[in-house]
Amino acid sequence: MRKIKHGKLAAGCADSCCLKLEGLSVQLQGERILQDVSFHLHCGEIAALIGPNGAGKSSLFRCILGQMPYQGKITFSPARGPAIPLSAPLTGYVPQAPSFDRGDPVSVLDFFTAATSRWPVFLPIPGKYRERAERCLERVHGADLLDRPMGGLSGGQLQRVLLAMALEPIPHILILDEPLSGVDIEGEHQLLEMLDELRTQYDLSILFSTHDFATLGQFADKVILLNQGVVKIGTPDQVLAAPEFYETFHLRLGHEKGGGV
Repeated sequence: MRKIKHGKLAAGCADSCCLKLEGLSVQLQGERILQDVSFHLHCGEIAALIGPNGAGKSSLFRCILGQMPYQGKITFSPARGPAIPLSAPLTGYVPQAPSFDRGDPVSVLDFFTAATSRWPVFLPIPGKYRERAERCLERVHGADLLDRPMGGLSGGQLQRVLLAMALEPIPHILILDEPLSGVDIEGEHQLLEMLDELRTQYDLSILFSTHDFATLGQFADKVILLNQGVVKIGTPDQVLAAPEFYETFHLRLGHEKGGGV
């Protein structure tokens, strides 16, 4: 497991930078979507959220983003500081990659400017917007994509653009919804290496959902198995080798080493 900048996992959250969910429940039209979800995520830590379709992963993200009503408590504590309401820290969000018409002439610069400013992109884009977009793309090693058409991007390149937008401004918490979907193996490793770099550079809490279990041991500090409630939480090996994982996915993976998170 990688070193966490603030505090230690075994010592709890004292003096730690921490996103904490306590007893989170969601009910829509009489149907229980999430039930008593509790976990915490330190700054500088990468957590993978896994679960079957309909487990409530997207609803959980929407609660953290403030887009869905819930019962329970979500707080964020800066290092050596008191917990503050969730609305106070900045949260970056990378949605599932949208599809584009391969013949669409809209460039990455056009897309970035339209999403981050009120400038009409059918007019010449001022230099200050170009400089900002280039600066943001440099954070994800994607400055060379600036003038590329959106429809011509690979899955990995598109994720870089969306990630650059989520990092402007630099958030406290970064959430990614299925970032590996539609990305080839090389692109997957590049993206995950980049998340590892970003969490170290900016001390981010990173939470991402995935169905790609093969990469969890290399890049995730913590895995949360969700199925309306938290079924299992621990290191990748602990979760992938757990009976609860097999009962959920009917797969046998991982090598449990004992202990908990």
